[in-house]
Amino acid sequence: MNFALILFCLLLFTFSFWILEKFLWAPARLRLGVTTQPWWLEYTAGLFPVIAVVFFVRSFIVEPFKIPSGSMIPTLLVGDLILVNKFTYGLRLPVIHTKVIDVGSPKRGDVMVFRFPADPSVDYIKRVVGLPGDKVSYEHKRLKINDVAVTTAQAGEFYDSERLSYSRQFAEKLGDVDHRLLTDFDKSSFISPIGDFPFRDQCEYTSAGVRCTVPAGHFFMMGDNRDNSLDSRFWGFVPERNIVGRAFFVWMNFSDWGRIGPFK
Repeated sequence: MNFALILFCLLLFTFSFWILEKFLWAPARLRLGVTTQPWWLEYTAGLFPVIAVVFFVRSFIVEPFKIPSGSMIPTLLVGDLILVNKFTYGLRLPVIHTKVIDVGSPKRGDVMVFRFPADPSVDYIKRVVGLPGDKVSYEHKRLKINDVAVTTAQAGEFYDSERLSYSRQFAEKLGDVDHRLLTDFDKSSFISPIGDFPFRDQCEYTSAGVRCTVPAGHFFMMGDNRDNSLDSRFWGFVPERNIVGRAFFVWMNFSDWGRIGPFK
């Protein structure tokens, strides 16, 4: 469901009634001495200011999302309700997603929401690992960017309350962002690409993993739950035009209110 398109249609629908009420129907009732407004105008013209505010905020300032999978554990858990900043990476027109004001660009380490390249009707959330022009390799469960190894340090254990199990947790720094990730160095590092994605020739797959050069205007994304995330390692790069915004805050998790707060 394209909620942005539905909201835009509601905006136009209620706006048309609001205009007719303000400049045609209300003056006509006033001339006839009628002071009461028809009930159906309360649910059309009366809703226009509310829908206009919601549309503006959701399109240009902040948009709510729900985390549907565990690909970003331990940073984000299933059921987290998050907020996404819509202007950090530039202002875009709703529905058609065209950037009209260039404010900034994604930075390495950002948690970003984007429209899945293979199906733009689906929103994904991953962490920015590779910027345009970067050489990214993920071999033997080790991440390198531009031939420099990204250091990881053991950071205790993560308790999965759904599976009632513990996993080894690691600390990693991407750019200026310190974050946690999960991976099992004892598992196979083999990666199999999904289909023939754009710029497939910029990636090389071996038994050790994958090496890619990020094309201009694209980004290489990975989930923090490294062994349980379908990301750029499998389906390729995210074009700049698919960016939705930067995720930054958990505003609710009905299973754990302690989750509320900012994250990186």
